[in-house]
Amino acid sequence: MKTRHCSRVWLAVIGGGISLVAGLSPVAHGQQQTPAKEGAAASSTEQGQTPLDESFDWRDLEWRREKRKSALEDTEFTLHSRTYYFYREKYDGSISEALATGGWAGVKTGYFLDHVAFGVTAYTSQHLSGDDERDGTLILAAGQEGYTVLGEAYVDVRIMDDLHLYAGRKEYDTPFINRNDSRMTPNTFEAISLQGTTDLGSEGATLKYGLGYVDAIKDRNSDDFVSMGRDAGADADRGVFTAGALYKKGDFSVGAIDYYCHDVMNIGYAEAKLEVPISEKLKPRFAVQFIDQRSVGDDLLLEDGDSSQQFGIKAELPVGDALVTAAYTNIMGDGGIQNPWSGNPGYTAVQVEDYNRDGEDAIMLRAAYDIPWVEGLSAYALWVHGLDPDPANQYARDEYDLNLQWAAPEGVLKGLSLRLRYAIVDERGGTGDDLKDFRVICNYSITF
Repeated sequence: MKTRHCSRVWLAVIGGGISLVAGLSPVAHGQQQTPAKEGAAASSTEQGQTPLDESFDWRDLEWRREKRKSALEDTEFTLHSRTYYFYREKYDGSISEALATGGWAGVKTGYFLDHVAFGVTAYTSQHLSGDDERDGTLILAAGQEGYTVLGEAYVDVRIMDDLHLYAGRKEYDTPFINRNDSRMTPNTFEAISLQGTTDLGSEGATLKYGLGYVDAIKDRNSDDFVSMGRDAGADADRGVFTAGALYKKGDFSVGAIDYYCHDVMNIGYAEAKLEVPISEKLKPRFAVQFIDQRSVGDDLLLEDGDSSQQFGIKAELPVGDALVTAAYTNIMGDGGIQNPWSGNPGYTAVQVEDYNRDGEDAIMLRAAYDIPWVEGLSAYALWVHGLDPDPANQYARDEYDLNLQWAAPEGVLKGLSLRLRYAIVDERGGTGDDLKDFRVICNYSITF
């Protein structure tokens, strides 16, 4: 359903109460990522990305173990309001601009008979301002139209405390299938998945794992579910088989996950992270990633035999309330790296550009600071220097981003956050025009 009558639709969603929330890593109810949930110096992970070490995880596991009351007593409601202004002046001088409001409302039950729970979430984005000739912001549907969709409707079967089966429409968070929650509403998926974790009994070592089949995706500015193959750009209905695991012990983690979409593409992703405590105050963190993407089967999307790889390395240095980050990525093979079902997981993928084109190298420098004299206020600035990609009609780019965010501390405003994002991309060639991107995002979330 598409409509500009925002107040009527949104009140229907909120007032329905059980416009009932709710992924292969399921997102725990009440834990949706919002832009200003953490300070800017907590991590250098860009909005819309999911690191591998945050996959195969349900974030309310301890809560589930501790609370064994009746399912109705454990039922949890979430209301999340979001208002979003987006402005982008592109390389060719055209403009995308809109203002929208909406969010989501949902419920997650406790476990009936201690094993079966249900979750449902409704999402909406409604037009407040924006001319048709300035379409393309992705905070509204095509044509600057509003939308409302039942994005989650799933069953959670707790086979045992450390093993769950999920089926239905749900949010998921892995490197190449995730919510990409950087506009008004996130991606959600129609899937069945099995999630588990095993205590290896060696000084806190654990193995998290997941496998599943993802049939369809609802893109972040859509009210329709389409097959994963068609969403990737192939003219065929295909789903994605995926499986992966993550080993973690202390401050070290290593894992891999594979995504197989028959006749379309296969994507393999591996990542390792390590913190090196040199002293009490000096604890640098290092990460390395590798992506392999190739054509499979009848080659409905890529050319026969095509394959591409991306290598990335990242170093983070926490210094008091600051975090300094440096990263490098390199694209090799027969083309760029595609990410049709997620935000790009590359270490140099930032607010506007992903730096994932054929033959493209990029270096990122980032500095973040949690401002101590204003509780909840933080900021970061970054620069990405990209080198010339291989195609003759594409050009090197430099991106400069500035982010300011505030999240209300404890008190009556808790759950409220405000984020301002500004980016300039200097394309060294082509039209010679800079791309300018400005966003203002206000979130307010309550759980009860």
